[in-house]
Amino acid sequence: MKDEYDYLVIGGGIVGVATASALLRRYPDSKILLIEKESTLARHQTGHNSGVIHAGVYYAPGSLKARFCKEGVQRTLDFCRQHTIPVDNCGKLLVATNETEMRRMQDLLTRCRENGIEVEMLDQAQLREREPNISGLGALFVRATSIVDYRQVTEHMASDFTASGGKTALNTQVTDITEHGDHIALTCRLSNATSAGSFSVKGCFLVCCGGLMADRLTRMMGLKTDFQIIPYRGEYYRLAARHNQIVRHLIYPIPDPALPFLGVHLTRMIDGSVTVGPNAVQGFKREGYGRFNFSLRDTLDMLSFPGFWQVTGKHLKTGLQEYKDAWWKAGYLERVRKYCPGLTLDDLEPYPAGIRAQAVLKDGTLVHDFLFADSPRSLHVCNAPSPAATSAMPIADYICDKVAEIEQKNEAG
Repeated sequence: MKDEYDYLVIGGGIVGVATASALLRRYPDSKILLIEKESTLARHQTGHNSGVIHAGVYYAPGSLKARFCKEGVQRTLDFCRQHTIPVDNCGKLLVATNETEMRRMQDLLTRCRENGIEVEMLDQAQLREREPNISGLGALFVRATSIVDYRQVTEHMASDFTASGGKTALNTQVTDITEHGDHIALTCRLSNATSAGSFSVKGCFLVCCGGLMADRLTRMMGLKTDFQIIPYRGEYYRLAARHNQIVRHLIYPIPDPALPFLGVHLTRMIDGSVTVGPNAVQGFKREGYGRFNFSLRDTLDMLSFPGFWQVTGKHLKTGLQEYKDAWWKAGYLERVRKYCPGLTLDDLEPYPAGIRAQAVLKDGTLVHDFLFADSPRSLHVCNAPSPAATSAMPIADYICDKVAEIEQKNEAG
């Protein structure tokens, strides 16, 4: 492996892989290295999500999230078609179970139309006709919602990247980043190896798509930022196989705008199973996907950050309820029984959790939009909000534009 490159990209999730690919398309003669500390790609957020290709229902008209999501849907579908990756265009139903949610549903209907998303309003009878096992007063049907395996999407992107001349370094842990006037140097070691096995890699420019480690990569460079990644566990159950046909569509709640997370829903998976979740509970390990997870370093980082206490205090009641239901299976079940009353405790089987890399500012503000940090030779993606998997390709193009702006500024200076 040559140790000098035009561009270095840290992070083997779907955003990092899409970014490396986009850079190579834009600069086909450049040498680009994608660095990932795990033995395979898509090991973290990309590989632990619900696999939904979102239509962009919830996002403010004109926002980057709305724009990227709508563009990302079509590009993701096109990519899957080109690479024969299975996709199921099952559609999504947002189900209202009370009058308050019916009013919120009207607001979502307006937002969908402003964003140019095809949507159909269903009354109670129409909902029951489409989904006999679902109860509600009404629903919004969003046709342009599909499901896919994002691990497969990421792997195919990476194959295209390497086939076009890009290089990938797996099992490679970045331990130090030093910026110089004419290059940026990374100190790396093979994962689980001793520091004696360290080696250096140089590049003209660095892009960090670190996800759960985004804040540590900025600190590694000494960049002054006022955010920290706070991990929130999204815990799921899988329905027993006898319920694989319990719904025909994705079944989502009408979100409460006062709460930061969407809430528990029923999701058809591309393998034919159906999952229930996720909730949102405080995590104490950034990469902890098992039932019991704790990292002393991650916890101390979190507890010493003022923003953690601010956001925890603001949402304390909700957070305690999430914790209670995380450990009390019956409480978790009731969240989904409000629109799928036929389910019982025996129907809920174990399923791996996901971890949301939530950027939080020092004042406790949850960052819901894109957040970047940069230096003359680096760009850090500090927050790539949901639905980043759906939007990965347009996000990558946007990152390339920002890289070009920084490079042009450097040349002009």
